[in-house]
Amino acid sequence: MHKFPDIYKKGFSVFKKLNSPAKIQDFIDEIPINFEQNGETCHSPFSALKNNTAHCMEGALLAAACFWYNGQRPLLLDLKTTEGKDDDHVVALFKQNGRWGAVSKTNHAVLRYRDPVYKTVRELALSYFNEYFLDNGIKTMRSYSAPFSLFQYDDDWLISKQDVWRIPEELDGARHFKILQDGFSGLRLADPIEIETGKSTQWKKP
Repeated sequence: MHKFPDIYKKGFSVFKKLNSPAKIQDFIDEIPINFEQNGETCHSPFSALKNNTAHCMEGALLAAACFWYNGQRPLLLDLKTTEGKDDDHVVALFKQNGRWGAVSKTNHAVLRYRDPVYKTVRELALSYFNEYFLDNGIKTMRSYSAPFSLFQYDDDWLISKQDVWRIPEELDGARHFKILQDGFSGLRLADPIEIETGKSTQWKKP
């Protein structure tokens, strides 16, 4: 496996103590949400650390970098929704004892961390399905990507001072698997209590 570049290790020394998925998730949770008040961003892991803010994509990149630093492959998973009605979500995948789990950066009570209990990536992706709904209760998740390796990029995605838009753009265009071919109209709406809980946020917008 391609090793984390030694030249960058000093700048990411905080990763050394984050030697388990749970510790990585705790660290990601403590970083305030990037509300992109000055325009859309896709910060590199180094910039996210420097700014001490991250949204879901930036958090996934940061977690993937941390997994790489600690000897795992940097992998992303894209959860795609109904176009124009909801936002996609991206998590960092990891594998432990032959099972898949995920680290997630979100401001809500749902779409969060997944323990490594899933035999396949599809199992893990589907665990998010019933948490993905609009305020009217309609469930919006439609497909998920194959594990997306960040080894396909030059190492400078770790420290770039420029937004790393190429990664989410190519992730969006990567191979995805449909959850259903059809039949979404017959699905039950989320319960009112689920909808209300889904409105809870960890970080308040300034």
